[in-house]
Parts: sequence; C-alpha cells; structure tokens
Amino acid sequence: MSKTPLAAPLRQRRKEARPQELLDAALALFVEKGFSATRSDEVAERAGVSKGTLYLYYPSKEELLKAVIQQNLGQIIAQGGGIVDEFEGPSAELLSMLMHLWWDRVGDTPAGGIHKIMMSEVRNFPEIAQFYRDEIIKPASDLLARTLQRGIDRGEFRDLPIVEVTHALFAPLIFMALHKHSFGACAAEGMEIDCGGVINTHIDLMLHGLLTKQDAAPKGKRNP
Repeated sequence: MSKTPLAAPLRQRRKEARPQELLDAALALFVEKGFSATRSDEVAERAGVSKGTLYLYYPSKEELLKAVIQQNLGQIIAQGGGIVDEFEGPSAELLSMLMHLWWDRVGDTPAGGIHKIMMSEVRNFPEIAQFYRDEIIKPASDLLARTLQRGIDRGEFRDLPIVEVTHALFAPLIFMALHKHSFGACAAEGMEIDCGGVINTHIDLMLHGLLTKQDAAPKGKRNP
C-alpha cells in the first residue's frame, strides 16, 4: 500500500509546529546566552530548521523576541483578564489566585527567564523596551489595579495608592523569577527559595495593610 497520502498531512503538521519550536528554542537560548549574544542561526539550529525558515516566520531577531514575549506573557495576562471579569468571590481570594497563577504559569516556567533578558539587556533596545511596556507591563499593572479597585469598591480593601500597591505586589514575583534564572540555576547550597511560601507570606502581609478592619492591627499600633 502506498504511503504517499500520509506524507502531506505529516509535512503540514510539521510546518504548523515550527513557529512554536522556534519560539521555544529562542527563549531557551536568549535566557542561556543573552539576547545580544545569541545568533539567529543558533536559534534555527536548536529548532532543527534552516536559517531561511526562521526568517520566513520572524524577519529579525527583534521580531523573534517580541513573539517570544507575546506568546509566553501576553497570553497569560489576557487569561487573567478573563478570570477577573468572571470571578464572584472575595477580592482577597482573587488577588491570591492571580499571583499564584502567574507564578505557576510564568515564574516557575522557562518563561520566567524573560525577566532576566529584560533586566539585563533592554536598555540597549529601546524599541523592545517600549513594546514590553505596552504589551506586558501596562496590561499586567492594569489587571492588578482592577483587582485592587474591585476590593476598594466592595469595601474589602481600604483606600490606598493603587499604582504603588501594584508595584509592591509585583516586586517579589519578579525577584523570584530573576533568582530562579541566576542563583537558582547554579544550585548553590543555601540559595533555595520556597516560592509558594513567599507568595503566601507576601499576600498575608499585603492584606493586613488592605483590610478595613481596625482590629487587624496589633494593640497599641492601630492606624489613626
């Protein structure tokens, strides 16, 4: 029996898989070697395609990095927006869910390495910096701001400067992602971090600053 009819579907499946293979290879190399030090032909070789094939999908290394960012971070933020829209429980639970979801789907995955790339190299690539600000930083900040405003509007959180609280919530997540791809990658003794525990502790500390109940403060240290 001829196997020819199967050839086209197999080739088609391979062609459809290539963009993801290229993005996975690019992310791994950008984190390992740095964006500037990674050559396009290395990405193509890691993905098992020709350099010409790489340029067919992504005309430049900058466009490849933008695609890596959008695919790994932008989609997660969009999913978070859907969660906020549909969530009906307490805002404290929503806040905890979003932070743990970010860590599970970004920080504790290869995608967390994108923060290392941004911190170390983005100052040399203004276009990438603007793209990251518009596509990732602003939408993610808006998502947390919506959650905080939801809590304030429902009387669950006290009125606090939302922008500053948003930065405070993000800070440990970014720190742990950077740690995972620096000291954590070295498996240095004594450098392990219980990331889930840190998130829970941080949320607990933040909520005691957000809750409207005055009896949450220790005796003698109540807010005026």
